[in-house]
Amino acid sequence: MTRLLWHSERGEGAVTDTGTEQGTSTTTTTIDAPGKQLGTRRGTGDPATRGRTTIADGVVAKIAGMAARDVVGVHAMGSGLARTFGAVRDRVPGASKSATRGVKAEVGEVQTALDLEIVVEYGVSIADVSRTVRENVIAAVERMTGLEVVEVNINVGDVNLPEGEEDDDERPPLQ
Repeated sequence: MTRLLWHSERGEGAVTDTGTEQGTSTTTTTIDAPGKQLGTRRGTGDPATRGRTTIADGVVAKIAGMAARDVVGVHAMGSGLARTFGAVRDRVPGASKSATRGVKAEVGEVQTALDLEIVVEYGVSIADVSRTVRENVIAAVERMTGLEVVEVNINVGDVNLPEGEEDDDERPPLQ
């Protein structure tokens, strides 16, 4: 419950927040003039030490997958089999694309390690794409989670050929 008391003639007031559940603390802030804070009393201890935040592997994998897909030259994520099953699943009405396809995350308390499987576009520098993917993924994961990314392993599993070109073994033999 929050009560706001203002004495407009004198320009002073008090804001009191009172928790109604067991274990909540009472906060009182005294304000001398609008926006000027005189003092605050809250529960004891540093707020950063009053609980624990855990981040699931799937959350980190989703962030990494989205960051990797943003890089120019990345055609798809995942191995051939995963992409095949994903393509079938994507055709189901109401289904959404899996942001974690091609990403494996191992999350500890303060660090994480990632394995990515990507398909690159034909003609791009695989070294440059890999470097950019690694930079993008590290920046996004560290910014959003606060975890230190210790490694990003990238496996380039395929190259996407331009439309109209097929693999050599699928072409009819020359006569």
